[in-house]
This record gives sequence, C-alpha cells and structure tokens, in this order.
Amino acid sequence: MKIGAHAIGPEAPCFVVAEVAQAHDGSLGTAHAYIDAAARSGANAVKFQTHLAAAESTPGEPFRVKFSKQDASRYEYWQRMEFTEAQWAGLREHCAEKGLEFLSSPFSMQAVELLTRVGVPAWKVGAGEVNNLPMLEKLRATGKPVILSSGMSAWSEMDAAVETVGKGNCAVLQCTTSYPCPPEKLGLNVIAQLRTRYGTPVGLSDHSGTIYAGLAAAALGCDVLEVHIVLSRESFGPDVTSSVTSAELKQLVDGIRFIEKANANPVDKDAIAESMGDLKRMFGKSLVAARAMQPGTKLSEADVALKKPGTGIPAAKLKDTLGRKLKRAVAADALLSEDDLE
Repeated sequence: MKIGAHAIGPEAPCFVVAEVAQAHDGSLGTAHAYIDAAARSGANAVKFQTHLAAAESTPGEPFRVKFSKQDASRYEYWQRMEFTEAQWAGLREHCAEKGLEFLSSPFSMQAVELLTRVGVPAWKVGAGEVNNLPMLEKLRATGKPVILSSGMSAWSEMDAAVETVGKGNCAVLQCTTSYPCPPEKLGLNVIAQLRTRYGTPVGLSDHSGTIYAGLAAAALGCDVLEVHIVLSRESFGPDVTSSVTSAELKQLVDGIRFIEKANANPVDKDAIAESMGDLKRMFGKSLVAARAMQPGTKLSEADVALKKPGTGIPAAKLKDTLGRKLKRAVAADALLSEDDLE
C-alpha cells in the first residue's frame, strides 16, 4: 500500500499524520500555519476534516460538548469550519510545497466529490463514518487507499467496513473515541489483533494528548500513527486537551525514528561485549593486596581487596584465589597476578 510517495507497512517507516481537524477554528490562515508547523515537526502528512454542514448534518444536530460561545448550534459551527474548493486546493498545494501529503476526512458524499476534485492521495475515514457503508463504497470506487479508524466500532462493524473498502488497499487504526483518552483505554493490544485479523497495515489514532502513546505504538511496530496537533495548549477548540503541541510532535517524530533505527539494528550481545574489552579492563575490578604481605602468606578474605583497573586477576576469581600462598612479597594495593601465587 502506498500513500503518495510513502510505502505503508511493516517494512516501511511509520507514516506520521498530524491531525489538524478543527484546530484552525475556521481560519484559513491558521490552517496554513498548521501545515508549516507539521512540516517543521517532521510529520509525513497533514490531515484536515472536510465538513459541509448542509450535506452532513441537520440544523438540530446537538453539540457533543457545548464548547463554543460563538456558535449557537453544531450546525452553525460546521458552517464556520467550511472552506471553499479553491481554499482546499490552496491547502493541498501548500502541503506539496512542504513535502507533506494532504489528507482530509470527508463527512458526506459531497465532501468526497469535492476532495476528489481537489486531489488527495488517500482517504481517512473517521470513527463516526465507519458504518457509512455507502460512503465507503464510494471511496473504494476511487481506487485510492483507505485508512479506517475503529474508535466506535465493534469487530463485526469493522469486518464489514474492511470488506467494503477491500483488504488489499486499506489500513486499520486502533482508536478510542475519548477526549482525552486515558492510558487504560488506549487499547495498544488491539494493534496486533488488527494485523492478525485483517492482514493489513495497522496503527493508532491517538487522542491521549501525550507523546507516550505514539512512542509505545511505534515500539509495537505500528505502520501509521495519527495524532492531533495544536499550536498551543492555550488555543481554542474541542480537541486541545487531546492534542500534542507542534514542539511535542517534533519530539514524538524524533522518538519514533530513534525507535525504528534501534529495531532495525539488532545486536549480538557477545560481539558487543568483545568489542568493549578495553573498557572492561578499565572499569573492571581486579584482586589487589589489601596490605603489604610476605612470601608464604596464605590469602584470606581480609588480605584481598577488589579494585580497579581490571587488568589483573578478575574479581570473579576471588574464591579460587583464597587459600593460595604468596610466592613473593607484595606491596599494599599491588594488583595480584598468577606469578605471585603458588
């Protein structure tokens, strides 16, 4: 599976998606600022959400949480989040200039058509749209890859969604629709279950508001990581508490690449130890005369100290050395050698 220039799967680097969602709060300028921030952070893609109020909602749609003092209804909020087709095209072009893939989740058939004209390399289906099988069929017909988020779906619903879009051209993300998501609800164990069940690229759509979940998912070998981004924790919007800042996203991406490099380079423990011979001799402990002693002295524990450097008889041979006699006189703090002993 490929998204633009990026291969997606176990043999490829984790595909990191900076999810802007509604963090732009309807400001086109702010939306462009998020593209710049995501590029600086090292993400592979920026994802928006394409809402067309009249196409996806009724005026009576309730707020999940009444966060806005500006919008009298959820419907009005969606209207304020809308961009024109030309504005969406401008965002896509900006992403291309920054080397980012442009993604946006559609929430209606009309949004699918708009984004098809604008141009997206893949589709991301939000948790609330997984059961919208007619829309999934429309997405499959475009031939573009589909990323499914499993946030509100049982296995049977995910099975139907994966079958609809086709296993051969989709990725499935573990997701818990909780904002912010506490660690006990992340479901990191589900990532491996998704891979076993569907045989597709898998990953995590994270709403924890931390970098920890993404790092853990990377260590578990996730292929796609989607994380909400916000320019500041003092920003306005419903997803601020479940987002990472752009600075934290940079830390997260750097951490993921660090983990990937480590996992791609397994080490031979014995070979590593052999290569550290000089350090072992420098930092290791040797058997040392605890006091000045004459020839014929039978060594006891009180006669032998364990001190650096490790260039004499190794400390591990203490028991084998006790009870042996000195062949010659030794000074205090002298490293003992086999030539000193009978």
